[in-house]
Amino acid sequence: MRKLFWITFAIIFIAIIIVAFFWIYILYFLILFFPLFVLGLYNIIQKKRNILRNFPIIGYFRYLFLDIAPEIHQYFVEGNTEGTPFNKNERTFIYDRSERKAGTHPFGTELDIEKLGYEWIEHSIFPSKKHEETPRITIGNKDCKKKYYASLLNVSAMSFGALSNNAVRALNLGAKIGGFYQNTGEGALTPYHLQGGDLVLQLGTGYFGCRSMSGDFSEELFKEKANIESVKMIEIKLSQGAKPGHGGILPADKNTKEIAEIRNVKPHTTVYSPPYHTAFDDSKGLIEFVKKLRDLSGGKPIGFKLCIGKHSEFIDICKAMIELDIYPDFITIDGAEGGTGAAPLEFSNYVGTPLEHGLVFVVNTLMELGIKDHIKIIASGKVSTGFGIVRNLALGADLCNSARAMMMSLGCIQALKCDNNTCPTGVATQDPRLVKALNIKDKKQKAASFHYETVESALELIAAMGLDHPSELRRNHIQKRVKPGQAKSLEEIFPYPVNKKKNNKPNKKKEE
Repeated sequence: MRKLFWITFAIIFIAIIIVAFFWIYILYFLILFFPLFVLGLYNIIQKKRNILRNFPIIGYFRYLFLDIAPEIHQYFVEGNTEGTPFNKNERTFIYDRSERKAGTHPFGTELDIEKLGYEWIEHSIFPSKKHEETPRITIGNKDCKKKYYASLLNVSAMSFGALSNNAVRALNLGAKIGGFYQNTGEGALTPYHLQGGDLVLQLGTGYFGCRSMSGDFSEELFKEKANIESVKMIEIKLSQGAKPGHGGILPADKNTKEIAEIRNVKPHTTVYSPPYHTAFDDSKGLIEFVKKLRDLSGGKPIGFKLCIGKHSEFIDICKAMIELDIYPDFITIDGAEGGTGAAPLEFSNYVGTPLEHGLVFVVNTLMELGIKDHIKIIASGKVSTGFGIVRNLALGADLCNSARAMMMSLGCIQALKCDNNTCPTGVATQDPRLVKALNIKDKKQKAASFHYETVESALELIAAMGLDHPSELRRNHIQKRVKPGQAKSLEEIFPYPVNKKKNNKPNKKKEE
């Protein structure tokens, strides 16, 4: 008993000595490792994550690596021509053009010119002189009183809410400098759009900014917005490439007082955009709605935007135009490959027609029915180079819209965080801490520079083909590899309609 006492006393005495001399290290040990012990114990008993139950501490490295995987892949793994939706070369190209750098590429192409789908233009050994003045495209048919003269390249629909206020302002100021238009997107016309640049007012299914509190279309509010001087055209959005046939949801926590006032909805409530319009429910109703908007706007160009789905439905719309003798001034074709915002994966990947096929179908249908001369076609879907413009015009478009390339001209790095309000460049976020990084004075000039350089590149390509004007572009001017050792022109792949009406000759009338 006495021996046990002395042993216990010795152990306690030694422990006191150790604590007295090494207490600071023991404290550090408890601070560092006791929380890990508690965390590990919790993970062993939790039932939601299998990895953490088996590996209570090191299992967290998996989630860390998943979180930084996009950055690791983009900076260290991705090749120059491999990334999606825009590869490294394409992104660098956009950044260089926005800064008016040389834009040259050393040591030849990095593309696999033998790969199926590779395309090239047929140049002429007798090239033409490039246009000194940039051509403008006249939009407005027989019923339009206020025709608009558009650039070959413009800003596609992106709403305030999806983009930050600084991004919206920079794009509009860039449009003012460069003489192109900015589409407001369906999130309504905002004070940030009214910086002096030309605008296309878009009406989506929610009629934001032009609606009653119950969600119905308001003629009075529309008339007020449409007759603003900087609003040059109005676009009815039927569907978009990112999620055709799908509505939208503005969560209550993102529906701030400012956004609610702009969109004319109740703040801090969840607002739904239905996948369909309530102002009309059939083809005739759509065309009659076009006339109503034209009248309310004082005769401004009216059009609609869609991603092609069922061909029969578009043909019905065209037949309604002929029957009513009412034609939209323009139709915007959005490709399924487009989209700047968040969309359900299945809709983004598997719903809607790609731009190439949708554009050809629309142009051929209008030609077959003899009504193409009434309507200008706008191609919207991943346009970032002069070749992209030339290709779309050759397929039958009259002008192009660009969204993601315009975002990159503002500094977007394709971080793929557009849908979680953490865009690190301040382009696609509403976080004031992140938004302030986007300097409007600098970025407005970069947007204008990207636009100018890209359009100039398209005009240089057109001159290299021996053509005098963009309207002379045809499908036979571009070749596409269809199998090893064999190529076909786009006209052979997508022939013009045989039974096209008389007033739709392949040669388009030059714009003034």
